Amino acid sequence: MGAMKTLHVVGFKNSGKTTLVARWVRLVKEQGLKVAVLKHHGHGGQPAMPDASTDTMQFFNGGADVSVVAGGGAVQLLVNEEPGFAELKEMAAMRRPSILLVEGYKEQQGDKVVLVRNAEDWETLRNLSGIQLVVGCPEIVAGSRQIASRTDVEQLDHWFLEWIEEDGNETV
Repeated sequence: MGAMKTLHVVGFKNSGKTTLVARWVRLVKEQGLKVAVLKHHGHGGQPAMPDASTDTMQFFNGGADVSVVAGGGAVQLLVNEEPGFAELKEMAAMRRPSILLVEGYKEQQGDKVVLVRNAEDWETLRNLSGIQLVVGCPEIVAGSRQIASRTDVEQLDHWFLEWIEEDGNETV
């Protein structure tokens, strides 16, 4: 596999996005590939931040544009301004993953898996660009490929592994 392939997993709150992305992260790793995840924090306000007394947060709260701390085999990066989507993708791609899974950012361009809980969700989301798969709500008829239940992990994983192998998906 050459360039990074990008797949958005979109839907409304409690539709199963995080569960599916976490499952597919493990699946990608089982395939021996590198994976990155970019998540939209749609809960209002900032994501949970480190304790205010940490050195990193003192720098951040003091106005540092970027605060990076490394140790114990991990790195934490705090940026004191929310970048645009393109820059966020670049940041997520800095370790050159084979796959970038994007949770959310449904209005951005790219291949999408749409998780729906009911027909009302589908009516709101059906006109998104790049829909590759619709998951949930068996009573709707989606023009794209559809899997009736988000708990059908065998079928979901099979679809995802096929998507990984396909040519013509968005690359960065």
